[in-house]
Amino acid sequence: MSSARLQSITTWLEQQVKSNRLAGCSALVARHGEVVYQQAVGHADVEAAKPFANDTIVRAYSMSKPITTVAAMMLYEEGCFQLDDPVALYLPEFLETRVWAGGNASLDETTAQETPMTVRHLMTHTSGLTYGFMQANVVDAAYRQTGVGQPSDVKDLEEWVRRAAALPLICQPGAQWNYSISTDVLGRLVEVWSGLSLAGFFQSRIFIPLQMLDTGFHVEAENQARFAALYSPLSGADMSHVAKSGDALAAAKTPGIKLQEGSAKSSYFEPASLFSGGGGLVSSMADYARFCQMLLNKGELDGERLLGRKTVEYMRTNQLPNNGDMADMGQPVWSETSYDGIGFGLGFAVVLDPVKAHIITSVGEHHWGGAASTFFWIDPLEDLYVIFLTQLIPSSTYPIRRELRSRVYQALIGD
Repeated sequence: MSSARLQSITTWLEQQVKSNRLAGCSALVARHGEVVYQQAVGHADVEAAKPFANDTIVRAYSMSKPITTVAAMMLYEEGCFQLDDPVALYLPEFLETRVWAGGNASLDETTAQETPMTVRHLMTHTSGLTYGFMQANVVDAAYRQTGVGQPSDVKDLEEWVRRAAALPLICQPGAQWNYSISTDVLGRLVEVWSGLSLAGFFQSRIFIPLQMLDTGFHVEAENQARFAALYSPLSGADMSHVAKSGDALAAAKTPGIKLQEGSAKSSYFEPASLFSGGGGLVSSMADYARFCQMLLNKGELDGERLLGRKTVEYMRTNQLPNNGDMADMGQPVWSETSYDGIGFGLGFAVVLDPVKAHIITSVGEHHWGGAASTFFWIDPLEDLYVIFLTQLIPSSTYPIRRELRSRVYQALIGD
């Protein structure tokens, strides 16, 4: 990669802060096993004049999902389940889960599941589950009313999942791609299969082997000074707009940010009891880089193998019916990203057709991000991964994922 051309990333990062899009941010680019670019700019906490640094700890939110899926696939390799197993085989509360009739139907207008929800449905967000923050129908309203969301009055993952199973699905399993609490339910399955809490499994089987010492469901006391504040735009869409076509590019009309949660006092400073595999982790750049490098290495890092090569290759493979994209399954856009030409593997989106997706990248590149505008992508063809960290919610505020992609790929000049 061209060192000179990589510097355009620094210019772009500085523009994000100077234009009041973001308080602070950082980016890392690695290729052929080496970090070729890393830079942090701006503030982790504007009010406290705390710089955004390379070791800043952030709310990873949905960047927790690939970690949970890796945990589940580790147990798959140990023979704990099959991908087409019904979820109810391990969580009987889903045996009687009904399917909402849709449209203007009331919550009690339901039908039976035509085919059972499977583990693969959870991993690919085709389970029929939803998120309460969508504010799109009576089902996600029921999620909010019953504590099936974050934050929640429920302090135990087992009870949280039981409440979710008592509510109807928004569609038949396998019929649509809908971003949802599926990975949280998968996290509960990790507990059932392993006999450990999700936090315990992560710590003993992933974080310690990979030396991801900053990552967990809360910020340790000795690390709290490195924690970032959380911001939102002064105006613009909220989390209810992230999956709605036409609203995803509704950037803030008024430049600037407002504080949502400071860095000196946070719920993340207290140990969690409800372990959200879908969005509960905090992490740092160095930690998530080790996770990405493990995946790019097809399951191994520094002599520690978490997954077999074929398993990682399978996770990178589009799992949607007929090799279709997410737009085919009713999800034309998520965050600020069009999902034409984008499929879904196990735990992350997979690029099927860069031209259809309107982005310069490689076929097979896979990626995901979090609600506070963090994201990563892994490009096996270029032997490259990229991580971007900031703390602006929602992630649909600006097209930063596309903007950073163009600056990374223009720096590629050789093999």
